[in-house]
Amino acid sequence: MPYIPFTDEQKVLANTVDLERFLAMRGEHLESAGRSSKLIYTDGSGKHDSIMINGSKWYDHKRQIGGGAIKFMQEFYGMDFVQAVQELLGVTVSPIVHNKNEYVPKKEKKAFILPPKNNTMHRVYAYLIKQRFIRADVITHFAKAGTLYEDDKHHNAVFVGIDEAGVPRQASKRGTSTYGDPFKMTVEGSDTKYSFAHYGTSGRLYVFEAPIDMLSYITLHPEDWQKHSYIAMNGVYESAVLHALGSHENIEHIVLCTDNDEGGIDGAERIRDILNESGFLNITRLFPDYKDWNEDLKAKNGQQALPGEKS
Repeated sequence: MPYIPFTDEQKVLANTVDLERFLAMRGEHLESAGRSSKLIYTDGSGKHDSIMINGSKWYDHKRQIGGGAIKFMQEFYGMDFVQAVQELLGVTVSPIVHNKNEYVPKKEKKAFILPPKNNTMHRVYAYLIKQRFIRADVITHFAKAGTLYEDDKHHNAVFVGIDEAGVPRQASKRGTSTYGDPFKMTVEGSDTKYSFAHYGTSGRLYVFEAPIDMLSYITLHPEDWQKHSYIAMNGVYESAVLHALGSHENIEHIVLCTDNDEGGIDGAERIRDILNESGFLNITRLFPDYKDWNEDLKAKNGQQALPGEKS
């Protein structure tokens, strides 16, 4: 395709197109999910509903990517930059054909298999205590429960989500190296409605984005912590919250403890709306002082911490 010199104004305009309206006009199936919309589509590998859209912004919880309208057109429809901008600006009017076989990997979903365990947890304990300031007794609690361990190949911390029968259904890996960007990955085949969690006897459920946030909050508020319930969603996705609510009848109060940044604030509002629509109204929003709960814990231990959106 020949080079087309779009102006900066045109690029900004294209990237801020309201995707919800744009996709609805093109016949896509969108379902309301609080203040956002969920894109529903079917291809050769089945039905998909992992893409959340809010105005010009989108996020695919399965692939853990997102962005603005231009990137959506590139990722979902397989367009190049010029095609994407032209479509969004209405320069071209040709019908859009989904190329979902390119968007969704052409491989069969693998069975969920936990990474092999290392014989010790020395690296995980050292990382969580020295770098993240998590209490040793909190780490030990989850290690004894079998929901936290060290893998044998790369010495990652593995956080496990189990079902009501105690069977592992989900796991995420977190690198323990202190160099470069931290390695993070959800184990293939994971069922994301299950999460790294602790369920207590009280009616209160604390909801976090990530396992380390959850462990940090418990470290900051250790008194009688085991009587309450805690889950880590591995993002800002409502399936884990809805499953916890449906499988634990004692839960009567949800505390949303997502990050104090744009994604965490918007995600908490969306989850609150979804819960309200389902009839659950007893919801509290609890902000960390800094960007997230581990940043709060760092600050408490005299370390420099990333600021949050709201103070």
